[in-house]
Amino acid sequence: MSDAAGKSVALIRGNAEYQEASLEPSAEILALWKKVHNDMRGEFGEAIFRSWLKPLTLQAFYHGTMEVSVPTRFMRDWIQNHYAERILSMCSDTSEDIKRLQIVVVQNAIIDDMPSNEAPKKANENKKPDISEVSSPLDERLTFDTFVVGKPNALAHAAARRVVESSVVPFNPLFVYGGVGLGKTHLMHAIAHMIKEQSPEKTVMYLSAEKFMYQFVKAIRSDSTMTFKEQFRSVDVLMIDDIQFIAGKESTQEEFFHTFNALVDQNKQIIISADKAPGDLTGIDERLRSRLAWGLVADIHPTTYELRLGILQSKRAQLQADVPDSVLEFLALKVTSNIRELEGALNRIVAHADVSKVEVTLESTQEVLQDLLRAHDRRITIDEIQRKVAEHYNLKMADMHSARRARNVARPRQVAMYLAKMLTSRSLPEIGRKFGGRDHTTVMHAVRKVEELIEADSQIAQDVDVVRRALTG
Repeated sequence: MSDAAGKSVALIRGNAEYQEASLEPSAEILALWKKVHNDMRGEFGEAIFRSWLKPLTLQAFYHGTMEVSVPTRFMRDWIQNHYAERILSMCSDTSEDIKRLQIVVVQNAIIDDMPSNEAPKKANENKKPDISEVSSPLDERLTFDTFVVGKPNALAHAAARRVVESSVVPFNPLFVYGGVGLGKTHLMHAIAHMIKEQSPEKTVMYLSAEKFMYQFVKAIRSDSTMTFKEQFRSVDVLMIDDIQFIAGKESTQEEFFHTFNALVDQNKQIIISADKAPGDLTGIDERLRSRLAWGLVADIHPTTYELRLGILQSKRAQLQADVPDSVLEFLALKVTSNIRELEGALNRIVAHADVSKVEVTLESTQEVLQDLLRAHDRRITIDEIQRKVAEHYNLKMADMHSARRARNVARPRQVAMYLAKMLTSRSLPEIGRKFGGRDHTTVMHAVRKVEELIEADSQIAQDVDVVRRALTG
């Protein structure tokens, strides 16, 4: 566009930025702008002024339009959306000749009152901000290939795959929540790895909420908040792990709130993890909790026996370790808290066998993991096991102690002995005494028999699993 005096304004459509080639503003307009610019500090507050408004520079005045510049597109868009209307009002109050405010980008602009050591940084802000020092490193082992899918994590896994396979942002944000050690971090690393592999041109930032807070505080102390904002708002994918750690941190939440909105406005993907659903997060501002629930909320449930066994089998293959199936089944039954401890238990017994030059057996596993097993022992009693088995098979408690050998009584009794061996720390003689004074060899026979039947008879396997679930919750 151009005015009657021949002053031109060139619109560079390639990067959607305006550059002004015009006559210098008059001394009167310069003085007016200086006053308005100084008044912004009191109008908006010191923090906003230093973060956003200080770089504003008067470029021209034409046909009632006050044209000011900033060094980056992001800064221009943010000021336009949040402060431009009030700035125009301040200008109009000072002079009725000012009817419009035009904010343009002049990438090589040097702010007059900027410290000399900051000028080179502002001059180079057209370059993409470096996020290497902010983003946390990714674990090469945590990929989709090593993520074992089961019923408890199926929704979260499907949502994660949708994010990396879709050509557009399918839902924003993707919010994954679940207890400690259930695979949230694994899933986030897997997403980051695949996006980097499929779209290397995309900038992916992954970090914990705690690190986000640390970087924000560091930026405030070093007077580099604009660099911080540019780093986080320039990414294509932002991944924040354990968002619950910014609970109660009002300033950090405020900054994350604005970062969230800026990225959503740019249609950039946001992925968040937490230990609770958005609505259950305490100490988080209501408007932020509302935005966290905007997209898809996917939960990861506590692991099932089948999923834990599948994870152990996958881990055994990765380690190329000679671990019997019976040991994996034992671990899947005993270590039910989280995947991290489950894999740690397998690592321990494999390392012990390697150092000691011995085979991995059920007995050696119990010895090596005795501290862990004690911690996970729910104090399930043999009486409780007998009661649950009797209820399942519609028997009387007395049948658990009787000498009857009828198949419809003997088989459930063997199942109860097997579960007593698996779910309690009682010795074989102690278990035998609770079953009518039987000796330890009878218990050993019962355990072996039920192990064989679980492999060969699907009905027995189902019965054992149902009773075990009822006992372990």
